[in-house]
Amino acid sequence: MTEPQPLTEHTADVIVVGAGPAGSTTAYYLAKAGLDVLLLEKTAFPREKVCGDGLTPRATKQLVSMGIDISEEAGWLRNKGLRIIGGGVRLQLDWPDLAAYPDYGLVRKRDDFDEQLARQAQKAGARLYERCNVGAPVIDDRTGRITGVHAKLGDAESGSKEKRDVTFHAPLVVAADGNSTRLSLAMGLHRREDRPMGVAVRTYFTSPRHDDDYLESWLELWDRRGPGEDRLLPGYGWIFGMGDGTSNVGLGVLNTSASFKELDWREVLKAWCASMPEEWGYTPDNMTGPIRGAALPMAFNRQPHYTKGLLLVGDAGGLVNPFNGEGIAYAMESGQIAADVIVQAHARSTPGQRELALRSYPRILKDTYGGYYTLGRAFVKLIGNPKVMKLATERGLTHPLLMKFTLKLLANLTDPTGGDAMDRIINGLSKVAPKA
Repeated sequence: MTEPQPLTEHTADVIVVGAGPAGSTTAYYLAKAGLDVLLLEKTAFPREKVCGDGLTPRATKQLVSMGIDISEEAGWLRNKGLRIIGGGVRLQLDWPDLAAYPDYGLVRKRDDFDEQLARQAQKAGARLYERCNVGAPVIDDRTGRITGVHAKLGDAESGSKEKRDVTFHAPLVVAADGNSTRLSLAMGLHRREDRPMGVAVRTYFTSPRHDDDYLESWLELWDRRGPGEDRLLPGYGWIFGMGDGTSNVGLGVLNTSASFKELDWREVLKAWCASMPEEWGYTPDNMTGPIRGAALPMAFNRQPHYTKGLLLVGDAGGLVNPFNGEGIAYAMESGQIAADVIVQAHARSTPGQRELALRSYPRILKDTYGGYYTLGRAFVKLIGNPKVMKLATERGLTHPLLMKFTLKLLANLTDPTGGDAMDRIINGLSKVAPKA
């Protein structure tokens, strides 16, 4: 880490590329600690992103920590738990009662959700540039370290398509630019092929089920090929009531399936919706937007999470939970962890000391999530086998106690200390599993 440069309009202590949940959380905690932060977002708010819009108590905790107003008056819809459907069984499970996490989740549209976090970072003192398309990193020829980014900057006020070339400088850069993370690729960090990938596709329907206070998860997704040729797919469907007259209906599928590349997931979603009761309204006539898809990078699929002045947070570092496809909680948590490491490094007196502090970031991530993600990778391989998936839905769902345990495991909701027997088993398994 080089000596801090004098601060100017295009110079800062830290540059954060991408104002999704990971980037905005990182910028918020950095600014709150008194660092000068540039938060660069390629689009303008509000903007759309593919997401289930359902937030678990783990993500809810992060919003509370950031001081976001999560009241119903502020437009948030609370949910009590998860309704699981599969194997002819319908099981309703409340979120666990824990000291570490609230006992409710939330629902909020992603186009509005991301903007709330970015504005909160701004309020804390981060300097947000919208319509700022980051290109190549600025590399110090002598050390090979990143010392800034080249960008094309549009006029956020006028909406003009004219863009000017700008170079931003900082001794540290955070890549929060999502699954495609061009910045990481430019720094030579490529995706690990031995880690699971998922795909999510979703759309919105006007529906009488819009105010459902449980998130709904369908464990059986079928590829209907004709008599005797039906295949159970590795993944799950979801229905989340948005509270605004619409439902978010989508599916998440894993690449552990032989059919992952050959299927048109939009068609699978359409066929699944067509199989639902007509009165729910999940018909083409009631669709309020197109079907959109996105990749889900899981289980640390890009490493190392720190190298030569660059830290990876959220999807850029493959922090999506392989058990349930949840990304927002881990994006925000990794942003907070990265910010804490940077703040500590910034306070060190020599470049060597600063570098020592920064190199702890990947280790902290592995200590926090490594064992759990390794369990998740094993789980993903198992459910990639249709026979295992069928057995799990038919037998597992008839045992409420087992499903309560499974909910805690899949949503990563346990008390780290003083929890019940289930918490101790899950925490113990995560500790003994090899770090991902």
